[in-house]
Amino acid sequence: MNRLQANLCLVCVTLCWSTEVIIFSCIPDNVLPFATTFICNAIASVILAVCFFKRVKKEISTSGKKTLLRCLLLGLLNCGYNVLYLYGLNDFDVSTGAFTFSMTVVVLPVVLITMRKTVGAKTWASVVLVLVGIVVALGGNIASVPPLGLLLMFMGCVVRAVFIVKLNEYAKEHDAVSLSVFISAFVAVISFVIWLVLQPNTFAEIPWSGTIIASLFIHAYFIVAFAQTLNIFAQKRATATEATIIYTLEIVFSLIWGAVLPETLIERVVPTPFHIIGALLIVAGSIIEIVEFKGNRRLKNVS
Repeated sequence: MNRLQANLCLVCVTLCWSTEVIIFSCIPDNVLPFATTFICNAIASVILAVCFFKRVKKEISTSGKKTLLRCLLLGLLNCGYNVLYLYGLNDFDVSTGAFTFSMTVVVLPVVLITMRKTVGAKTWASVVLVLVGIVVALGGNIASVPPLGLLLMFMGCVVRAVFIVKLNEYAKEHDAVSLSVFISAFVAVISFVIWLVLQPNTFAEIPWSGTIIASLFIHAYFIVAFAQTLNIFAQKRATATEATIIYTLEIVFSLIWGAVLPETLIERVVPTPFHIIGALLIVAGSIIEIVEFKGNRRLKNVS
């Protein structure tokens, strides 16, 4: 797999992730996010471990302690930024929250520099385009963003940026499936602890139905097991900045789903001209990062 193929895989991963809003629309709002996170990650971890037992066993035999400690760190970072986003998004409407979520792309270069990694000129150009796209899409909503919500979202973006950098680093050293198994397992354990604290009755609090069970299994297999593992495979070749910039396309896909799908599947979103212009700028920023333009090879990010 070359770098362009890896980036195209990341686009596919982002497309998969964008369908989360459709799947979660089938789960009642009174089901805590920590409950769905635990159940889906636990199922995904078991599925991958059973299907790829020999690969996981080999990884453990060669670098078990290192793999487990690194996956524990990734699991903590994953849960950390999701908790910050969860509480930060309480102060945002859907579209504003979605675009603010992508501010990770602005934070990431700073995180890379603090880790003594180089950020190329082409990446800075991509980041500027994506940033302008986010600002344009938010429009007049920027002035009304609550400071506390913005602070939580910013902290979430910082933690997520560190997660992406470390995942990109570890993906190049370890088996992708094994990383996916243990990351899912640790995320499941951490999420269950939080769920137990917030809802001691845990499973008894969920209004079980065929729709909820099907949605959880679809999310576990399609979003966690498949998309997460494909993401790790792709990051063996892609850079952290390429991954982060491509992830911003999730907003574009989500806007499309909200505009074209029926309200029975997803909350209707009518894109404004600012949303459309912002989305186009984000797409342009992603294309600049993905495509290797002739004569620009020396400008590539080497993070």
